[in-house]
Amino acid sequence: ALPGARISYAHGKMGERQLENIIESFIYHEADILVCTTIIESGIDMPNVNTIIVEDADRFGLAQLYQLKGRVGRSDRQAYAYITYRRDKILTEVAEKRLTAIRDFTELGSGFKIALKDLEVRGAGNLLGAEQHGQMDVIGYDLYCRMLEEEINNIKNENEGKTAVPVRQAVVEIDIDAYISPEYIHDDGQRMDAYRRISEIKSSKEYMDVLDELMDRFGDVPRQVQILTDISYIRQMAGRFGFSRVLVKDEQVLLYYVEDARPDMEALSRILAHPDFKGRILFSAMHKPYIQYRPAPKDRGQITDRLREFFRILEGDSKEAVISEESKL
Repeated sequence: ALPGARISYAHGKMGERQLENIIESFIYHEADILVCTTIIESGIDMPNVNTIIVEDADRFGLAQLYQLKGRVGRSDRQAYAYITYRRDKILTEVAEKRLTAIRDFTELGSGFKIALKDLEVRGAGNLLGAEQHGQMDVIGYDLYCRMLEEEINNIKNENEGKTAVPVRQAVVEIDIDAYISPEYIHDDGQRMDAYRRISEIKSSKEYMDVLDELMDRFGDVPRQVQILTDISYIRQMAGRFGFSRVLVKDEQVLLYYVEDARPDMEALSRILAHPDFKGRILFSAMHKPYIQYRPAPKDRGQITDRLREFFRILEGDSKEAVISEESKL
């Protein structure tokens, strides 16, 4: 099939000196093709190699695949890595996740993302023990880290005699379809990953990053997914700026502040003076302050877009929470 090609073979049962001679001959162009086992993953630098073909990739671990892929592309030459498995073979769920991860994370510096995905697929050992388990993949590594960080902060506060400040996240009440359909993301695991990714949005930049990622991986974002992403952003930003509840009802929006909060009037003045919201915002400074927003008729079908813009204006002018602990009455 390859007339004139010089082919060498290498595997772990060979002697040390024999392996060294074979690898040296390949490096110095005395062979054109090296057929070998996973022994090649152990860090040998061969900058002249520009193509690798991995057979039966579904039998490899994610870290192995990443190391094998890293054997090529180690110079200024265009490199190619073909990660293959047998035609019509039914893959296990874990194998499919591994192959999906090695396909998706291809940009420079993706090793850390590969490591995180490997933790989700395999599970991680106990924090203070040697037992291996797979429960972390139920909630995802990012959420696990967040829960762990919150628990550590609680312990620190208890030791220092402080009262832990709960993380605010507003409740958004809106009667509208917001979901990821199986027709858009077919794989259940990938769909759950997308839900988790959307739920972790904390800024306008992360909002745009999530939408760009969804479009790159799955195509044009459906309206229901766009709305879901809007609501996640609104929920996070509303809590950040001191609101406990966002209620959309009867063609108006009511944003209720947390109990005993003192609204930042400077931030409110920016919204009240903004041309997109001028004359449509009513602020009530009663015992339980709230904001009433009446969108224009043309905007009522795009209510989440308008609320996203509302908080984008606040976020753009202030990177810190508008309602701080010191500003409470």
